[in-house]
Amino acid sequence: MSSFLKTTTRHLIKNGAYSFLNIFGLAVGIACAALIFLWVEDEVKWDSVHAKKDNIYYLYENQKYDTYTGTFSSTPAPLGPAMLAEIPGIANVCRTSEGNDNKLFSIGDKSVYAAGKFAEPAFFSMFTLHFVEGQAENALKELYSIVLTQKTAKKFFGSDTNVLGKTVRMSNSQEYVVTGLLEDLPANSSINFEWVAPFQVWYNASQPWASYWGNNCLSTYVELKDGVNPAAIDQALFGFIQKREPKSIARPFLWNMNKWHLYTHFEDGKATGSGQIRYVRLFSAIAWILLLIACINFMNLATARSEKRAKEVGVKKVLGAVKKNLVFQFIGESLVMASLAAIFALVIIYLALPYFNQLVQRELTVDLFKPAHLFSLLAITLVCGLVAGSYPSLYLSSFNPLLTLKSMRMKGGSAAFIREGLVVMQFTTSIVLIVSTVIIYQQIQHVKSRNLGFNKDNLVQTDVVGDLARNYGAIRQKLLASGTVSHVALSDYVTLYGGNNTGGLTWAGKTSNAQVLVSGRNVTPGFFETSGMKLLSGRDLIHTDSVVSGNRKVVITRSLEKLMGSGSAIGKKLWNSGDKNEERNMLEVVGIVDDYVYGNMYAKPDPVVFMCTSPENARVMYFRLKDNSDTDQALTQIGGLMKAANPAYPFNYQFVDDMFNQMFGSEMLISKLSKVFAALAILISCLGLFGLAAYTAERRKKEIGIRKVLGSTASGITALLSRDFVKLVGISCLIAFPLSWWMMNNWLLDYQYRVTISWLVFPVSGGMALLVALGTISFQAVKAALASPVKNLRAE
Repeated sequence: MSSFLKTTTRHLIKNGAYSFLNIFGLAVGIACAALIFLWVEDEVKWDSVHAKKDNIYYLYENQKYDTYTGTFSSTPAPLGPAMLAEIPGIANVCRTSEGNDNKLFSIGDKSVYAAGKFAEPAFFSMFTLHFVEGQAENALKELYSIVLTQKTAKKFFGSDTNVLGKTVRMSNSQEYVVTGLLEDLPANSSINFEWVAPFQVWYNASQPWASYWGNNCLSTYVELKDGVNPAAIDQALFGFIQKREPKSIARPFLWNMNKWHLYTHFEDGKATGSGQIRYVRLFSAIAWILLLIACINFMNLATARSEKRAKEVGVKKVLGAVKKNLVFQFIGESLVMASLAAIFALVIIYLALPYFNQLVQRELTVDLFKPAHLFSLLAITLVCGLVAGSYPSLYLSSFNPLLTLKSMRMKGGSAAFIREGLVVMQFTTSIVLIVSTVIIYQQIQHVKSRNLGFNKDNLVQTDVVGDLARNYGAIRQKLLASGTVSHVALSDYVTLYGGNNTGGLTWAGKTSNAQVLVSGRNVTPGFFETSGMKLLSGRDLIHTDSVVSGNRKVVITRSLEKLMGSGSAIGKKLWNSGDKNEERNMLEVVGIVDDYVYGNMYAKPDPVVFMCTSPENARVMYFRLKDNSDTDQALTQIGGLMKAANPAYPFNYQFVDDMFNQMFGSEMLISKLSKVFAALAILISCLGLFGLAAYTAERRKKEIGIRKVLGSTASGITALLSRDFVKLVGISCLIAFPLSWWMMNNWLLDYQYRVTISWLVFPVSGGMALLVALGTISFQAVKAALASPVKNLRAE
C-alpha cells in the first residue's frame, strides 16, 4: 500500500499540470451533478413533510365542452360535506378558500400584509402542522380566531414569542384573536401559508352564491381511509353533482398529494404524466451526462500521457508485474484522483451553493452527516473513479514491454478510434445542449412577444381595498389631473389570469346541447382604453349599462361573436339558459373587442363577456402611465394621492409587464440552467480535447520535427494538427443536429403556442462549438509547431 501511495503521489507531482486538469475537470463534473441532484431531491421530496400524503387527495373537476374538456381546481361548497356523509371510505374532508388571500393586518400602529387562507378545522388533522403554542382541536373553534406561523408571528409581533391571546385587525375591520402558533413549513410543501382563519368567515361573506351546487368557488381536500381504492371514489363521484344540479357538466375526481407538484398537466380531461416531472427527468439526465463528459475527459487526459508511462509499464512487466496488478494500480490511481476531485468538488459546491440557490430560488443545503448525501457523494466518487480509470488502466496495462523498452510507438488501432469516439460523444452532447438552450430561449421570447390583445407596458395594477371603491370617482379625477396618468379603470379580476366563467350562456341559433365555456369580466367604463384592448366595432361600456341600472349592455370578444353566427353581433342578445326571467335578464351586445390572451399564455383563450359594474364590485384598479412620464416620480405622486384618499392602507402596486414575466418562472429557470450547463459541458469537453491534442502532438513530435526541417511553416503544421479535430467536431454536429431537433420538437409539442425551429439554429450552434474547439486545439498545435525540431528529433 505504501509503495502504491508513493508511486501515485510521485506521478501526480511529476505531472502537476495534467493532474490538476484531470482533477479539476472531474471536480467540476461532480460539483455540477451534485448541485443538480440537490435540486432534484428537493423536487421529488415535495410534500414529504405531510405524514398522510398517501391518503390525501385534491378534488379536481373535468368539464366537457364542444371543443375540449377542461380540468379545473374549483369545486362547489356543498360538495365536500355531502361526500363525507354519503360516500363510504372517506375519512375526512376539508374546504378552504382558493389559493392564499393577501390581507392587511393591523397590529397597533403597524400595518403588515400577510397571505393565508380560510380553512375548516380538519385542515390541522389532515396536514402535518406542528403547534408550538395552542392546540389543533380548538384552534379555530371561535369564529374570529386565527392561527399564525412562527415567521408571521415574528413579522407581526417582533421578538415577542408569547403570542396566544393577542389580537390583530384584518382589513381594518374585524379583530381576530391568535389561538395557535405553528412551526414554519418547508418551502417544498404544496400547503404553505402565513395564517389560517375559520372557513365559516369566508363562507358567511360569500352567500348566497357559495351555497349553490352550480358555483365552483373553493378548494376541497379529501382524506381516504387506509386501503380504500381512489378509483372507486371517483366512480361514486362521477354523477354526484348531477343528482343535485342536473344541468351541471362537472365530473369530480381525486388527485393524490404525491402528484400535486410533479404531475400537474392535464389535456382534454386526462393526466398526461407531465408537469414539473419533465424538468426533473431532464436535469437528472443532464447531471449524469456532465459526469460522463467529465469521465471521458479524464480518460483522454490519462491516455494523452500514456507515452510517458509506457517505459514504466515495460519495466514493471519485465520485473514480474502481471496485468491484473497493473490494472489495480491504475484503477487505484484513478480512485485517488477521483477522491481528490470529490474533495475539490465539495469546495466548489459550498462556494457555488448560495448562487445556485439564488438561481433556482430555493434554500438547498448540503449536509455530509445526512446518510443520503454522504452515500451519494461516495457513490458518485466511486463510479467516476471506476468509469474514468477503467479504459486507461486496461489500455496502459496492455502495453508490450519489449516494444515500450525499445522506444517503439504502440499501434493506435482501436484505442485511437475509442479516444476519438469519446471526443465525438462529448461534443455531440455539448452541441445538443447549445441547440436546446437556443431553442428554449427562442420559445420564451416567442411567447413574450406574442400579441396579447392588450398593452401591458406602463400598465400598473393595485388592489381595491378600504375606501378606494367608495372614493373611486374622486381618486380617478385626481389621477387623471396629475399629468402622469392617461387612463384609469376597475375590474373584478386580474387581466392576465382567468376569472369567473360559465357554460350556461346561450343565444339565438345556439343548439340546446352545445357546451361553450365563456369567461365573464365586470369592469368600469374606460377599461378597454386603460388596458389597451382594441375595440373592433360598436361602442365602449357606459355607466348606464350596469346590471344595477337594468340596462344590461355588454361588450364581447371577437371569438364569441363568431360563435354567435355570421354577421355582426351588435344588437344580438345573450342570456343564461334556464333563466326564468330570460327577457328581463337578457344581455345586449353593444361592442366587440379583439381577443386577448389570459390565463395560459401558450393557449388559445376562451371567449369573454365584459359587463359594466359599480366600483363596489371591483377588486383591481388599473391605471396607465403616460409614455413621457418619469416612472419613479409618477409613482411617488400617485402614492401620495392614493394614501390621502385611502389612508388606512399602504399603496401597493405591480407593473403588469413584471407580472407577465413572472408567469414564465419555470421556463426562465430552465433557460438559465441550460445556459450554465451548456457552458460547463463545453468547458469539460474542451479539457478532453486539450488532452487529445496533447496526446496527438506527443505521438507526432518526430513527424513535426521532420516537416519543419523540410521547410513546413508553423501555420501549416498548426492546420495539419487541427484538421483531424475539426473533422471530429463536424461528425459531432452531424449526430447532434437531428438528435437535438427530435428532442426539442418533442419538448415544444407541450406548448400550443410555440416557435418554429429554424435551420439557422444548427449551424450557429455548431459554429460556436467549432470556434471553442479550435481555440482549445490551437494552443497545443501552435506549441507543437513552434517547438525546436532538434529537440523533437533527438533520440532518447
